[in-house]
Amino acid sequence: MKHPLIAREGWLVLLAAFAAALIATWLIGWWSAPFWIWAVFALQFFRDPARVPPADADAVISPADGRIVVVEKVRDEYLGREALKISVFMNVFNVHSNKSPVDGEVKDLWYTPGSFVNADLDKASTENERNALWIQSTRGDVTCVQIAGLIARRILCYAHAGDQLVRGQRYGFIRFGSRVDVYLPTTARPEVSIGQKVTGGRTILARW
Repeated sequence: MKHPLIAREGWLVLLAAFAAALIATWLIGWWSAPFWIWAVFALQFFRDPARVPPADADAVISPADGRIVVVEKVRDEYLGREALKISVFMNVFNVHSNKSPVDGEVKDLWYTPGSFVNADLDKASTENERNALWIQSTRGDVTCVQIAGLIARRILCYAHAGDQLVRGQRYGFIRFGSRVDVYLPTTARPEVSIGQKVTGGRTILARW
């Protein structure tokens, strides 16, 4: 399914922002500058450019734009296993649509209410509001977790149990700064390091 260059999640926000800027310009002239700054910020935030994922069969791709904040072996609480965890932190200037890291079938989903601490912190994985997606691939199981952040207050997930996803397919969106955790089998080999910037739907996180 194709998606427009501007994410549909932002259409109403953008309509309101630009309408307010135009009205403010008409009423108060150049004092309307803050309204235009907000409108332009909203426009860049809700951009959703098309991405072509790498064709490598063994590649696990990044589900989001951002910066790598975790690469370590941990306990995957959702599937009850040891796993390689790779976390991507998104700031307010990143593209915020989320993409499937692998080809596979959605086996289950888990939504957990929680707090809204800074998504850059490790405790965000266990304390913040989050939505986990279990994807069963021919190469193994992947848990992909959308996590709300300090400003983010809305996690959107359009996938359902039984859906077939392909790498790079858009399945969700998180409004404003947030994070995505990916749990892989411990045999997966990480291809990224902490601090590295990644592009959703394009950068290879690991190989398996």
